[in-house]
Amino acid sequence: MDYVKLGNTGLDVSRICLGTMSFGEAARWYHKWVLDEEKSRPIIKKALELGINFFDTANMYADGTSEEFLGRALKDFANRDEIVLATKVYYQMHDGPNGSGLSRKAIMSEIDKSLSRLGTDYVDLYIIHRWDEHTPIEETMEALHDVVKSGKARYIGASSMSAWQFQKANHIAEKNGWTKFVSMQNHLNLIYREEEREMLPLCKEENIGVIPYSPLASGRLARDWSESTYRSKTDQMQKSKYDPTAETDRAIVDRVAELAEKRGVPRVQIALAWLLQKETVTAPIVGATKISHVEDAVDALSVSLTPEEVAYLEEPYIPHPVVGFE
Repeated sequence: MDYVKLGNTGLDVSRICLGTMSFGEAARWYHKWVLDEEKSRPIIKKALELGINFFDTANMYADGTSEEFLGRALKDFANRDEIVLATKVYYQMHDGPNGSGLSRKAIMSEIDKSLSRLGTDYVDLYIIHRWDEHTPIEETMEALHDVVKSGKARYIGASSMSAWQFQKANHIAEKNGWTKFVSMQNHLNLIYREEEREMLPLCKEENIGVIPYSPLASGRLARDWSESTYRSKTDQMQKSKYDPTAETDRAIVDRVAELAEKRGVPRVQIALAWLLQKETVTAPIVGATKISHVEDAVDALSVSLTPEEVAYLEEPYIPHPVVGFE
């Protein structure tokens, strides 16, 4: 396993992050393809055995049960001091006008609930899941600063927003002497590259860690075009993200398959190798529903694409509508 610093910090993270949106109680979420606790534990254990020390979850994943499953597994299988644990806040967690968002009230309430579910005194990275248009960013940044100063989080990060919003938030934090964001968790893969326009150059300039989600486009980059899975049939979120551009994306998916066959490796490794060769990318967040998914992701670290191969994969791309901010 390779380890790198997370942006402009001294924190060492594995170059593959295990995302845990695929773990939780299906009855408590709209994603019915998620794994229960018994099936998720071997995957978390295998990730640890392969050297992954970076784990990402969120309070809203399966109504908090993803945090619970992950927390119990890490307690049983890992040394907490060597784990980099990230969770997120923003989405609706209970009924009522204060059940979501990034107000001081919501942040202070949700960090304690997340810590309780995770069974830990602190998270290493506390991430705002989306931009809150209804709360002053000054209120949000000061509350996050207080979470860090209280010892409940070591660092803070953000996810899926415009570059100007991200820059504004960090500028306000710097102006007031508050904790700044050290990472950006954004939507980035071979068939969705809109982040290359503004967000990635900003992160490069400011030395912000980039930890992209959906690196395999919900599996579309990892399987035959005609192949379907239970997730692909039932996951309405991935349908809304990728169905509208499916026909134009097919040429890229075909090139991934072609190059994978030529190299004699799974398609997963070609798609991840493309991300890993990008200077700004720290660690793709890879979801898994099988142990082999984790193994293939880690093996991608040994795949090095030539400049010609990168250009060949990228050439068919055309501009896409922005998705992922909702």
